[in-house]
Amino acid sequence: MRNSYIVSYDIADPKRLRQVFKTMRAWGDHLQFSVFECQLTRMDAVRLHSELAGIIHHDEDQVLFIDLGPAEGRGDRVISALGKPYVSVDAPLIVV
Repeated sequence: MRNSYIVSYDIADPKRLRQVFKTMRAWGDHLQFSVFECQLTRMDAVRLHSELAGIIHHDEDQVLFIDLGPAEGRGDRVISALGKPYVSVDAPLIVV
């Protein structure tokens, strides 16, 4: 079974940024500058984590995996981070 994931990244070095981008293009649909949507099996997700872990610098870079649940339906969202830990931003929302 495949789950839908949003994968977002913040990479400090331009060379590593290009490597992460090229890797992600092979795994999913490019949505925004550093945001991809991927349909992954559990094994695919492990492989992608492994590939990215070999590219990034864990003390400088961050890759977020947001699990949206089954690709054919909706499930609970789970956010996990690779590299720097995920921190929820509690900034006020300003709509103009």
